Amino acid sequence: MKYNIEKIKLNYENKDYWEPFGEELLNEFRQASDEGLDVEKYKELFEAVAKLPAGETKKKMGDVLYEAVMNADIRTGYKYTEPSSLDEIRALRKEYKFEKNTPDRETLEKKIHGAWMGRVCGCLLGKAVEGIRSEDMKILLEGTGNTPMNRYISKSEITDEIYENCTFNLKNKCFADITCGMPVDDDTNYMVLYQRIIEEYSKDFTPSDVAKAWKKYQPIENYFTAERIAFINFVNGYEPPYSAVYKNPCREWIGAQIRGDYFGYINPGEPEKAAEMAFRDACISHVKNGIYGEMFASAMIAAAAVTDSIEDIILAGLGEIPHTSRLYDSINSVLDDYRNGIDSDKVFKRIHEEYDEHTGYGWCHTIPNAMIVTAALLYGNGDFAKSICMAVEACFDTDCNGATVGSVLGMRNTIDAIGEEWTKPVNDTIYTSVSGFEKVKISDCVKLNMKHID
Repeated sequence: MKYNIEKIKLNYENKDYWEPFGEELLNEFRQASDEGLDVEKYKELFEAVAKLPAGETKKKMGDVLYEAVMNADIRTGYKYTEPSSLDEIRALRKEYKFEKNTPDRETLEKKIHGAWMGRVCGCLLGKAVEGIRSEDMKILLEGTGNTPMNRYISKSEITDEIYENCTFNLKNKCFADITCGMPVDDDTNYMVLYQRIIEEYSKDFTPSDVAKAWKKYQPIENYFTAERIAFINFVNGYEPPYSAVYKNPCREWIGAQIRGDYFGYINPGEPEKAAEMAFRDACISHVKNGIYGEMFASAMIAAAAVTDSIEDIILAGLGEIPHTSRLYDSINSVLDDYRNGIDSDKVFKRIHEEYDEHTGYGWCHTIPNAMIVTAALLYGNGDFAKSICMAVEACFDTDCNGATVGSVLGMRNTIDAIGEEWTKPVNDTIYTSVSGFEKVKISDCVKLNMKHID
């Protein structure tokens, strides 16, 4: 049988929008511009090609634009220096020293338990409204008498009027009153998956080990945006760190920032070690601020094990990323506003002005979400419930931000500070898409976590 090669074509209709590079051209242009690349001369071309229907012509023209971006120089006057290698990142740190109060073994285990549970509760709070925008969040919270947000959203309290008035589809969501255990979610999948990575490869795992584990333990459908693109790159033979760069417009999005919690959990009081492990993970799918986001979050969690000071926790995170980066500047701006007495409403409003939650780029980029996490930690003043609610009510990536804030404060405050109103729906259970570990007990994960610290 002789095949007609002209009839063998890619079916673009069956691919998620972030998979073909040509479908993400406007995000690529914004990403490249924010990185300081000299691409303004290609703007009209990006916009014109982006309007083409999905297909081979668009793919080929997108490939040409990809080459143009990869060969672009940094434009004159760009004020940031943002490397993607560990040595260069460390060379640009402003290391932060703080007083550490090392907990005893019993207290440390309560902190680890609190971190796991805090992440799960914060994620569950935000999962029901993941993708909602501010105008609909206001309708939902006011309609359910939950403003300012102070508790889980329950399916039982959502009226027909609320359903009708919200453009966001509230049906078939994971509300806390209809779940028993944490439903499958990428944020919590990574906690369980990375525990397996430490079990199999030890703390000395390599970026390639992480890539192997991704392919071994989860199907492609459980990876999104930058992770989905990196997964495809692994399969096609692009090894880290090239897997993070090749046709990846999502290379600074939030995906890495949600993956690094476990590195903080197994390095309590050692933010530098946590950040170094986070780097080895992040570099398989992200560059620059995408990497820094995971290093920042992991280092904060590690610091939260040994200090109650929210500012010390944040500054310990900042101490592991380049002070010459956009992320460093943006988080510092939130700190400055807080220290200058600017109220939280104005801070969250400014974040919305700088990044548009109605665009995929704005909604999912590392920087606005890290700013929300920082603001929620500062203005929540250590209160678990208040802080995770602030993170979720601010919108953007609600489940991710609720989870990160919950993780930090769960570590800081211990499991004893998380009320039953938060823990009961979780039922000590996480459901995952990690092959062989589809249902795990949080209490069992904590025990293994303690072994990984030793």
